[in-house]
Order: sequence, then structure tokens, then C-alpha cells
Amino acid sequence: MAGRDCGGDCGPGRANEDNARFLLLGALLALYLLGGAAVFSALERPHERQARQRWEERLAGFGRRHNLSRDALRGFLRHFEEAAAAGVRVDGARPRWDFPGAFYFVGTVVSTIGFGMATPATVGGKVFLIGYGLLGCSSTLLFFNLFLERLITGIAHVTRWCGARRPGRRAGRRARSPGRAAAAGKPSVRVVLLALGAASLALCCGAAALYAAAEGWGYLDALYFCFVAFSTIGFGDLVSGQQARYDGQGLYRVANFVLLLSGVCCLYSLFNVVSILVRQAVNWALGRAAGAGCRRGRGRGGPPRRNAVGPGRVRSGARGAAEADGSSGARRLSGEMVSMKDLLAANKASLAALQKQLSEAASGRPRRASTPPADDEFSGGVGAFAVMNGRLAETSAGR
Repeated sequence: MAGRDCGGDCGPGRANEDNARFLLLGALLALYLLGGAAVFSALERPHERQARQRWEERLAGFGRRHNLSRDALRGFLRHFEEAAAAGVRVDGARPRWDFPGAFYFVGTVVSTIGFGMATPATVGGKVFLIGYGLLGCSSTLLFFNLFLERLITGIAHVTRWCGARRPGRRAGRRARSPGRAAAAGKPSVRVVLLALGAASLALCCGAAALYAAAEGWGYLDALYFCFVAFSTIGFGDLVSGQQARYDGQGLYRVANFVLLLSGVCCLYSLFNVVSILVRQAVNWALGRAAGAGCRRGRGRGGPPRRNAVGPGRVRSGARGAAEADGSSGARRLSGEMVSMKDLLAANKASLAALQKQLSEAASGRPRRASTPPADDEFSGGVGAFAVMNGRLAETSAGR
């Protein structure tokens, strides 16, 4: 991979790095999917076979007792499945398309949960859903981004307040590392990750207790539902608020809506932060692979690559310290091996500056032309991931 301090010939090197990152992450995802498929197949396939066998036995026994042919019985069951898909139940389920049911449905649409317990059956409903979902999902994603901005603002205030409680220690740190003074009181990636993880866990556990009591589920099933719903996976095997009557029905429906919205906000933000860490891990693996290639090249007697840094080569002096904590304007060279220390130091990049870019994204204002392009391991991505990457890239480059 070509170096990035190469004058005007950085395009091919950058493209090669992006391609390598894409291929590595794609290969890891493929292995992840294969492993997950193997685990779920081993866990769930025996249960599926037993359930099918029990069903065939019950079906045959019912046909013999009532003198019904198998074809006639299966035809009746197909009609029952059609009625169930339309929302007709033999038990006391509430109507799906009264106003509260329709409001619950549109909430699952714009939040992209999509349980599937109710779907439009008319042509007009399907056509309306396309335009309604396009605008609603886009607006909700913007709301989630602004929620992430407010969350980071709150964490930044708490961090500054905690720093103000220890003035002597903060002054000592500033004296030892002037380049880090600008980042004092600003949350790091790890701080935001811990805050979001704790909030998501507390919300899931509290909501699971409420759902277990109101819906009659086991606590583990309720916790499973919370993750599936809050992560917008939305299988639809368990859906809250579908019974005809509840104790304190109005209050429960409001609490259900608030919990779903808050849970989706928290887990959406958590996924974005974890995505940054995954990207850093991929870059670290690529850096280790590049460093190993450089060592093999030197072992064969060939000249070392100009931008390569071997394992025994240590940055020293003021420039090395500035590069270590991201306060220097110089960027990481593409062939440089990324050490674990550098990976951990990259996590200290400030997130408080996300507020400005998120506000600009919400209002449609363009960024200043003087802002340098994000040309390092944090660049790229879409949505809130792109916003966070851009700010991390600028802080790591010493803005």
C-alpha cells in the first residue's frame, strides 16, 4: 500500500487501503455468518423436527377421530392461516386496525422494527406505506442522530464537571501533555461506549420486568423481546400490547411506546459506537499484516519500505509524543504498523465536537471549505457512523 505523504499521487494507495479493509471485513462477516448459522442450526434444528413430528401425529389423530381426509383438513387449515394473517384470532386479541392498533403499527414502521404482526392488505394501504415509510424512516433516523448528539453533550458536561473537581490533577496532566489540553473534559469513545452500554442494559432489564408482568412472559423471553425490538430486528414471534385488555391499559400503552422509542435510540447509538471500534480493530489487523510483510522483506535483504515502521522502531521526542496522542497535524502513514498502544490512544479522540457537525447535518449547512479531509482510519461510513468518523478523524489529526 502506498504512503499517504506522496504529494499528489495518493489516490491509488488510498483505494488499495479501502479495498483491503473492505475485503477483510467482508471475509470476517462471512465467517461470522457461517459460524452463527452452524450454531443456530445445531440448537434449533432438533426442536423443529420434534415439533413437526408432533404436529403430524396430532393431525393424523384428529382426522381419524372426526373421519376427515387429510386433504380436507389441510384445506381448512389454509383458510385458518389466511384468517390469522388478517388479524383474526380465536382468543381475545385486540383489533389490529383500530386507531391504537394503527398507531402502534406506524410506530413499528418509522422505527424500522417491523414486527409483521400487522401488514396492509389493501392496495391503497400498500401504496401509502411506501411514501409514508420513506419519509417517516428518514425523519426517525435523523431523530436518532440528534439523540446521539444530545447524549454526547450530556456526557461532555459530566466529564467537564468531574474534571473541575480535580483541578490539581488536571493541571498536572496539562503540563505533562500540552497537546491533550484541548481534549480535557471531552468524552472518549470508551466513555461513550460505557455510558451507552450501561443505559441500554438498564433499560432492557427494566423494560423486561414490565413486559414479563404485563404480558405474562418469562423474564428471559421478555429480555429477548427487548433486544429484538430495540435493535429493530423485529422477528414478530413476541409482540407487546396485543392482548385485548390490560390492567391500567392506557398507562401501559404509553409506557410501551416510550420504552420502544427509548430502547431503539439507545441501541442505535450503541451500534454506531461499536462500529467505530470494529473499524479500528480492522485497521489494526491490516497494520499488523503490513508490518509483518515489511519484516519479511527486510529479512530477505530487501530495502525497507519508506513508510514502514518495524516493531523495534519507537517514536521519540516531541514529534513522537504529538503523533501518539493525535495532536500533530501529521497523519498516520498508510504502511505504518499500528500498535496496540496506538489503537488505545486513538480511542481517546474527542467526541464532544460531534455536536457541531450533527447540527450542520440537521440544518443542511455545508462544512467549511478550510476543513481538511478526513484521510485516515476513521474516514468513511454513512449516517451517524459517518458523522462520528469525520469528527474522530479531525481530532486524531490534531485539529
